[in-house]
Amino acid sequence: MSTTPRIILASSSKYRRELLARLGLPFDAGSPDVNETALPGEVPQDTARRLAEAKARAVGARFSRAIIIGSDQVAVLDGVALGKPGNYANALRQLKSMRSKQVVFHTALCLHNTANGVTETRVVPYSVRFRDYSDAQIDNYLRREQPYDCAGSARAEGLGIALIAEMHGTDPSALIGLPLIALTEMLAAQGVQVI
Repeated sequence: MSTTPRIILASSSKYRRELLARLGLPFDAGSPDVNETALPGEVPQDTARRLAEAKARAVGARFSRAIIIGSDQVAVLDGVALGKPGNYANALRQLKSMRSKQVVFHTALCLHNTANGVTETRVVPYSVRFRDYSDAQIDNYLRREQPYDCAGSARAEGLGIALIAEMHGTDPSALIGLPLIALTEMLAAQGVQVI
């Protein structure tokens, strides 16, 4: 019988499931059902960190021997958090405000091991400078991509890459929503080797 704890992704995001699948480890996913509203006065990085841990702990409460992976992302433009737009009008507003500007995506990752009680959380920033795109390009992008469930409305792994002038960071998977470089290190610290 294997002594390796189960791996559970505390997320209903198809993007995070696709990213975790890249590691080739068997895993299950569970919805954390966590209120994602920022607290009054909370800085975006702290919001992402708190929510990633809350998601991991919420799902972890259902498993006695598992490694739970929680993640959350907050995009920041000029010190203001940009959430998931939810619809065309909000996405249009976001993308107009991001034109020719830099947005920092703070992606928090929490690994919560319910077998030994160890919890580790990191925030991985990724900076994106957007092009000076036209209103027509925004409309075309939104109608084709419909990125209404993505923080900041920009799916860099899809057609959103055409809106981007440059990107900087240590882990490009963080931009998509799950920092795999940090995750492989955190898993290794808990005895789970990817390769």
